Amino acid sequence: MLAVDAILSKDPTRISSLGLISSPRRGEKYDEGVIGTIIGNESSILSAEIKPAVIFDMGGKFDKSFNESVFNGAQRFTKETGIKVMEFEVTNEAQREQGMRKMAQRGANVIVCVGFAQADACDKVAKEFPDTKFSIIDVGWLDNANMRQYVFNEHEGSFLVGALAAMASKTGKVGFVGGMDIPLIRKFACGYVQGAKAVNSKVEVFQNMTGTTPAAWNDPAKGSELAKSQFDRGADVVYAAAGGTGAGVYQAAADSGKLAIGVDSNQNHIQPGSVLTSMLKRVDVAAYEVFKTGYDGTWKPGFKILGLAEDGVGWALDEHNDNLVTGQMRSKVEQVRKDIIAGKIKIHDYMSNNKCPVN
Repeated sequence: MLAVDAILSKDPTRISSLGLISSPRRGEKYDEGVIGTIIGNESSILSAEIKPAVIFDMGGKFDKSFNESVFNGAQRFTKETGIKVMEFEVTNEAQREQGMRKMAQRGANVIVCVGFAQADACDKVAKEFPDTKFSIIDVGWLDNANMRQYVFNEHEGSFLVGALAAMASKTGKVGFVGGMDIPLIRKFACGYVQGAKAVNSKVEVFQNMTGTTPAAWNDPAKGSELAKSQFDRGADVVYAAAGGTGAGVYQAAADSGKLAIGVDSNQNHIQPGSVLTSMLKRVDVAAYEVFKTGYDGTWKPGFKILGLAEDGVGWALDEHNDNLVTGQMRSKVEQVRKDIIAGKIKIHDYMSNNKCPVN
């Protein structure tokens, strides 16, 4: 808002310093019509000041999950402002740093790094470009004066869908398929198990991770194989926190006449009638916030946690799963949500000590 502040103040020094119009001679005043025109063009002035960019991680921007949710946030910003967001899609680990540096060199001044796997690269490139505003999602341990970090209380949202899974299960057995075996995904799993056991202490929860490399985020065939194995063991609801690999889990649920639970974005529509719900992780909100605050001049470095209380996580209910979630289930999970926000229900965060009290 620097330009408008200067214009409204009609301070010759401030206005001319912005390069909007030249300073008047001594004793002269700015023409009111000129100032009015500049004020009317404020949005154009601001638009010229921001060059946003996003670095999507493995799986690509159309993974129907984490990356795509970030993409949706960027699209929302573009729709509102008309400003296009530059994009780079990572296909191998070495490209992360290259992509960030390339965007910064091209003039991007508000850059979103997507995911914990980009932490080292984002940290390094941010130090190389101290005047560029960097933001990263799923990271909260970096120390840069030009970086904003977002983390989510995934264990809270996973607790809710775990409770729904236990209520929907007819066999008393549910499952979990994770992507890459890392503490963050264990955090999802631990929250899910806690939620299921809060509803049914005797529920059995099967857990599998897809792999130990980034390829685990985009392996639908493996996801299908793991889900079918859990269904064969008696599970009738399986939660996938596995990026693009989840597509295989949802297909396996449809093929087996069982239920799946989506993650990150609302995935209820992928296999209508076979997806009980989706654990919403609003990375789209984080991405939009970065670009919007960069646009209006309110972006600040720092750290932000988004949980149930901030509407940063939740569960999805729409026309695709309306007949799968009974009124009783809705009432129960809504009460659980309120109790978590109020502090009446305490959920263990796996990442606090890399342990889960239940399994």
